[in-house]
Amino acid sequence: MHELFKVVFRGRQTGEVETPELEQNLLRLGFGRQQVDMLLAGRTVTIKSGLTASLAERYRQRLHDAGLITEIVAEEGAGSPVAPNGAASSASPGADARREPVIGDTTLPPPVAAASPAKRLSQLQFTGSGGEYFGVWIVNILLLIVTLGFYAPWAKVRNLQYFYGHTVLEGSSFQYLADPWVIFRGRLVALVAVILWTVASNFFPIVAVGLLLLFLPLIPWIITRSLKFHAINSAYRNIRFDFTGSYWQAVQVIYLWPLVGILSLGLLLPLSAQRWYRFLVDNTRFGSSPFQLSLTVGETYLFFLRMVLVFIGFALLGGLASMAHSALGIIGVVLAYLALFGYMMAGVTNLVTNATRLGEHGFVSTLGKRRMVWIFVTNSLLIALTMGFYTAWAKVRMARYRASCTQMDIAGDLNGFVAGEAQRAGAVGMELGDAFDVGFSFG
Repeated sequence: MHELFKVVFRGRQTGEVETPELEQNLLRLGFGRQQVDMLLAGRTVTIKSGLTASLAERYRQRLHDAGLITEIVAEEGAGSPVAPNGAASSASPGADARREPVIGDTTLPPPVAAASPAKRLSQLQFTGSGGEYFGVWIVNILLLIVTLGFYAPWAKVRNLQYFYGHTVLEGSSFQYLADPWVIFRGRLVALVAVILWTVASNFFPIVAVGLLLLFLPLIPWIITRSLKFHAINSAYRNIRFDFTGSYWQAVQVIYLWPLVGILSLGLLLPLSAQRWYRFLVDNTRFGSSPFQLSLTVGETYLFFLRMVLVFIGFALLGGLASMAHSALGIIGVVLAYLALFGYMMAGVTNLVTNATRLGEHGFVSTLGKRRMVWIFVTNSLLIALTMGFYTAWAKVRMARYRASCTQMDIAGDLNGFVAGEAQRAGAVGMELGDAFDVGFSFG
């Protein structure tokens, strides 16, 4: 007969996690509330019985990762107890069996099922307020005026640190870690380039053409360095992101694929867009784990087809309305533009986000097209009416809405995933390189 074992808890904890986190870890493993209370009270209990030696060891390891110290004990009449380190225990198996209540024979998911962990949606939150951000924003404006614009890198970092720091997932906020001096040096290089170009354009046209031909091959390099700089200065729970796209990949998505789209009279532009999104997502890393985009060419074509149909529909309505009155035609054109604008802002973000994965984890975006247009239009009107002073509230309003429509589809336990990345990603991309103020987004 094969020996059978049980996993016994005798009230000891690893001490590596606080009680609230330990409680959540146990609930995620499948324990009920009363069972968690019993474990936190330090009672001696049998968590699982009737296990093979290898399966019992897997249970012990999972419970240790959650924060509990357990022992593997041979079932009564099956041999000597086995301690967690493999040494024989001095406890009597028979005595253990008589005095230990069994609380978890059907609660803890088998470790062999870890390949298909339970999934749950975790809501992204934005905790900032317009009044609070106004203080940051107005100080930035005043310092930009006083320094004739030289404060711009510091203003940019302060803005990003505010929005990153108030974007929360699973109780932890994001971090923006860039050094403003690095950005300042990058902008000085850009400023010198602009001055040289302006002088050459006005006095030496042939030299200006030569500088342009020299600059065009540099654009892919600038973009990849910018993406890497902003990624590696972004972090979550002290783990940095990274971007690994190559110069040749950038050349393809910036020059080659758009050229193919234009030469095909626009028929291949959706393909060009899909290649661009893949370039952005597939080359992004969290620690050492890559993001992956599952967006197909067919899905991209379907999205762009719907966008074109929406625009044509509003344009036709505007044309028909203009027959009755020219003012109605203008209104129709404005509505067509707003519809296209909302479809691009919300639709592209939803399309790319919902097709993005990080390991076994996914993402969900449910931005509403009409809602995005409404927020954009009302924000613009209020900024105009307040001579710009509503800008802080407008940015916070949009950030809060975007966060409220974004969730992470977490497979199993995000804490374990993050802890694993912390061990693997200690040496990821510490050379920050040059900074160029170029930003990209999905919509």
